[in-house]
Amino acid sequence: MEALHLQVKGIVQGVGFRPFIYRLAHEMGLVGWVLNSTEGVFVHVEGDPDVLDRFVIRVSEEAPAAAKVSEIDIEEVPVEGYEGFEIHFSDDVDTRDVTFVSPDLATCDCCVEELFDPNNRRYRYPFINCTNCGPRFTILNQLPYDRANTSMRAFEMCPACAKEYADPANRRFHAQPDACFDCGPQLGWVRRSGDVKPALTDVNWACDRESSDDIIAEAVSLLHEGGILAVKGLGGYHLVCDAANPEALAKLRSRKHRDGKAFAVMVTKAADVEGLCEVNEAELEQLESPARPIVLLKKAPSAQFAAGLADKLPELGVMLPATPLQHLLVHDFGGMLVMTSGNLHDMPIVTTEAALFDQLGMVADGFVVNNREIVSRYDDSVVRILDLGEAGQVTQFVRRARGFAPAPLSVEIPEGEVEDAVMSERCVLAAGSEQKNTFAFARGGKVFPSQHLGDMEDAASFDAWVDTVRLYEHLLRFQPSVLVADAHPEYLTSKWVRNQAESMHIPLLECQHHHAHVLSVMGENKLAGPVCGIAFDGTGYGFDGAIWGGEVLLANLQAFERFANFAYFPLPGGAAAVKQPDRTAFGALWAFDLLEHPAAQPLLERLGDTAGFLEQMIDAGINAPSTSSVGRLFDAASALLGVCTQPSYQGEAAILLEALVHEGIAEGVLDAGNQEAYPLDVIKNTATENSTAQDTSVVLFDAASCFAALLDDLAAGTATALIAQRFHNTMVLAVLQAAQLAYNVYGVTTVTLSGGVFLNRYLTERAISRLIELGFTVAVNRDLPPSDASISYGQAMLALNAHEGFEEE
Repeated sequence: MEALHLQVKGIVQGVGFRPFIYRLAHEMGLVGWVLNSTEGVFVHVEGDPDVLDRFVIRVSEEAPAAAKVSEIDIEEVPVEGYEGFEIHFSDDVDTRDVTFVSPDLATCDCCVEELFDPNNRRYRYPFINCTNCGPRFTILNQLPYDRANTSMRAFEMCPACAKEYADPANRRFHAQPDACFDCGPQLGWVRRSGDVKPALTDVNWACDRESSDDIIAEAVSLLHEGGILAVKGLGGYHLVCDAANPEALAKLRSRKHRDGKAFAVMVTKAADVEGLCEVNEAELEQLESPARPIVLLKKAPSAQFAAGLADKLPELGVMLPATPLQHLLVHDFGGMLVMTSGNLHDMPIVTTEAALFDQLGMVADGFVVNNREIVSRYDDSVVRILDLGEAGQVTQFVRRARGFAPAPLSVEIPEGEVEDAVMSERCVLAAGSEQKNTFAFARGGKVFPSQHLGDMEDAASFDAWVDTVRLYEHLLRFQPSVLVADAHPEYLTSKWVRNQAESMHIPLLECQHHHAHVLSVMGENKLAGPVCGIAFDGTGYGFDGAIWGGEVLLANLQAFERFANFAYFPLPGGAAAVKQPDRTAFGALWAFDLLEHPAAQPLLERLGDTAGFLEQMIDAGINAPSTSSVGRLFDAASALLGVCTQPSYQGEAAILLEALVHEGIAEGVLDAGNQEAYPLDVIKNTATENSTAQDTSVVLFDAASCFAALLDDLAAGTATALIAQRFHNTMVLAVLQAAQLAYNVYGVTTVTLSGGVFLNRYLTERAISRLIELGFTVAVNRDLPPSDASISYGQAMLALNAHEGFEEE
């Protein structure tokens, strides 16, 4: 007999890890105990040495599907002579080490089977769950993950549930949200009457299966009538309507102030979208995964959708039910439902009944609430599968939230760069960016990116951001020793971090926006550099005071040099130009000396007298910042082609320009393999005596010839879709030229692609495939979006790798 003491680290709480250990030990004839702790799961196990070896291997290889074992520390200890194997209760040891709770998990197949089994006592119970599924992080108040530390503490288990909870052989052993009709959360229902917002006192609460089913029946009836439903989910409310009813869709858009952005839909099973969307094996795997993200699927060529669902776009966001209530609703409705975030335009998703009735009281017609508190606000995650041809497929995150966040990402520091002891001592809070914000905490070789928190452009969103930062500090026992901010002087999150650094006397590091993009890819792919970091996006503060966004950086984990960028052009009106692509197009044509081109006249006619005003702003240098943004070049092209001149949501001009290309390919008008591109001039940049390697590049990509050729095509009557494709191919060419230049000058063979522009499927798939064909090693974001949602992770990487003094060198 020998004895081992194991410490299992990773996502091992809330995933049935202790009963898994218990059953495995009994199966293998071992004795000892298992303990859930804030430091991880501890196991003391005694038995034959060979059996112990196999036990450790099986713990690693056969862990529950939702668990992620990152490390198992093994220590030989004296035999204590246990007679059986026991599960010990969690201790209250406070520690700096973090063992993380699983993200929320979609209802498992076993629970779904019970949900629709008339002979099961939880038949049609809207909160059915077990150790393999259900809410986790969204109900957690503090670690360890025990019922008393969750919002389930308000519900005392009935004898039947308590018996299951205490039985190690039961699937619900220590399932913290375990409940039933007799003891658990219940639904509530209220239907708005006229123009009067409902109140919590108006809610009719269920008390058993019959009254719960009555609520669901009322909700389904309202949906069939074309009404709008608000439904409480795991991380917030959804707004729901019939996806096949154009009047209901128009009503939802009007009330929610969401004019053009596509809605996602929910179906019972993946087979329900056959004939509507194309679904490959990788997409099916994502749809059916425990995370249950929205998956962006290519629309089938012959598919017809209701007006207002996802107009003009080549993709439809599809998800399967993630909660028992969603299973019941979509099953009973018998069709496809819109499921969109329960909020007004650009506001945080609603999580409380008070906010629900205040903000959405006149948006929804009926409200399905419940009495289980949501502790953490979470939107749905969004992913797509990119097809790279012979290079295979890759998952691209568009939004990382429910089901994924805040699972940690591991960090490997290259040997000799920063002492392990120094890195492990640093506790980093990285504030992220202004748009599509996430923040990140980092410590001990792990980075914890938060869920998607949206744009930090109003008080409500920023207050929600601060509240979430404080919640993470509490849950994960983080006490930051280093703070990181985006270098932009006016970002709300950066201002907050700077104030914190000053008041708490904590070192502050400022990270250039596009370096953070590159660092996020390097961190995810464990690259030390140097790399050719290509970062194309809409906006990022540059060290010369300009708005960067078409950047090619030579970067490692501590520093960067600006190797190339797109030539500057003015944005007359600054932020106004971002929302009005015609202004961006005017600024680009002014810089390229193309305002007199015949094909520019429709733009000037649309602008009217405003054109003269814009020219005066540019000439005087008043509110007309210079930019190198590729995102803005897409906007300019979209406006010049008349594709989108008045966007209703962020990025719409570029999104519709890409959609035009996909539509042309789907209809056979365009050849998917066409590589025709407009010319793009590469010229040597000019430095001044004040220039540095960080603010002044070696070469410039001048898009003047590109836009001249685009206008020539437009004047010649070339099909708009073909012009759009040639423009996209030009941006692919820019990526290839940047990589080739960096290789020719510095011998760098690893290329990273990041920034919101790389959410463009056409551009990204072709750029990656062709770079690989040329022999480059290509790295992209894998567990994070390429958009500004990855900025906080990149900032954390800089802080973890920074030498003493915390300065970019």
